[in-house]
Order: sequence, then C-alpha cells, then structure tokens
Amino acid sequence: MKTHRIIVSVLALSAFTLTSCQMATTMTKEAQAATTPQQALDKLKAGNARFVAGKKVHRNLNKQVKETSKGQYPFATVVSCLDSRTSTELIFDQGIGDVFNARVAGNIVNPDILGSMEFASKAAGSKLIAVIGHTKCGAVKGACDDVELGNLTGLVDKIKPAVAATASGKGEDRSSKNCAFVDRVAETNVRKTMANIRKNSPILRQMEKNGEIKIVGGMHDIETGKVSFFN
Repeated sequence: MKTHRIIVSVLALSAFTLTSCQMATTMTKEAQAATTPQQALDKLKAGNARFVAGKKVHRNLNKQVKETSKGQYPFATVVSCLDSRTSTELIFDQGIGDVFNARVAGNIVNPDILGSMEFASKAAGSKLIAVIGHTKCGAVKGACDDVELGNLTGLVDKIKPAVAATASGKGEDRSSKNCAFVDRVAETNVRKTMANIRKNSPILRQMEKNGEIKIVGGMHDIETGKVSFFN
C-alpha cells in the first residue's frame, strides 16, 4: 500500500516538470488525491511559464475527451474575467479535465459561483481556488467611470467597493483613462473577491483552515501573458 502511494505521488508530481517535448497526461482520481494545494498552485505557475515562453506541452485533446468521459478530477478552480484574452486553459497551459473554470466580467463572486466552487472543492476534490484579474479590465474601467447599461449596472456596482478602496495620489485621475489606476483597482478587486469567498462560504473557509485547499489571487498581464500570484 505504501509503495502504491509513492507511485501515485510520483505520477502526480511529474506533471509539474513537463517540457514542450512531452505528452501531457489526463488528471486521474489518484493523481488528484495525491496533489497538495501548493503543488496545484505550482502546476498553474509552471503552465503559465510555458505559455509565456511559447513552450506549451503537447496534448491529444481527442484522447482527453475520451479519458474524461466517465469522470473528471480537476486539480484547481479558477475564477477569472469574461475577457477573451484571459482563457484559463490557454494562459495556464492546461487541458481537458484539468481545471474548473468560472468566468464572469470583473471576476466577482455571487451565491451561484460560490456554490460552484463549493462543489468543485468539497464534492469534486479540487485543491486550489485562484482568483485571476487582469490588466486593462473593461469591467473595472466601467466601475471607475460609473457606467450604467442594463444588467451590467448591477455587476459594475459589485466592483465599485474596490474603486473606493484603491488609493491614489493627490489630483490623480481615477477614471478609466488612467491605466495605472485601473490596474491597481483590478488587483484590489481580486483581493476583495478572495475576502468575499472566505466571508460568504463557511465551507471553503474551513477547508482552507484545514489545509485541504489554498485560496490565492493573481493578476494576468495581457501584454506579456504572465500571471503574478499573491496570497
């Protein structure tokens, strides 16, 4: 039994050191169980490094479709923006069955997304929750400019607390015209989303406290592709 656990751990860890000449494997129940929250974060970091370097690993996606048809065992859950430049599987170089992906403009959370994350972590075994914002975010710009447009108005209102909480220099432009300010608001918004997850989901808060999952934030630079993580 001990030897079996060692073999499973080695197989799980091998995914963290993939190079572009290797074939990526599909996550299995055993590999997911052997993955720690920190290893899940390391896997996202390694995948993003490959993406930035243009050295994505080879994947047989059709094969992964078949391999995941009877079950899925993602190692991470990513909450990211709707923005077309922030596709999770692309910027983290992941395949089918690797990551749960919740996308909404401004990477906010509501009861539906919280429930989805609780399913992903508590029921389906995901080891990491990563909230990923990005530079030049249109939803954040809308919040800075008090945009009103149908249902978008309510969504933008959820980002405005991040605008109010972001400091600026005396006389500094706090509108969407100031890209530096927009990016600072986007990071503040990520941190507030992380706080909202911990505040509004006792399940996820306890899992993090127990070390079963890790909750992290990150900012994706749409000019370089690089994601910078923070706790």
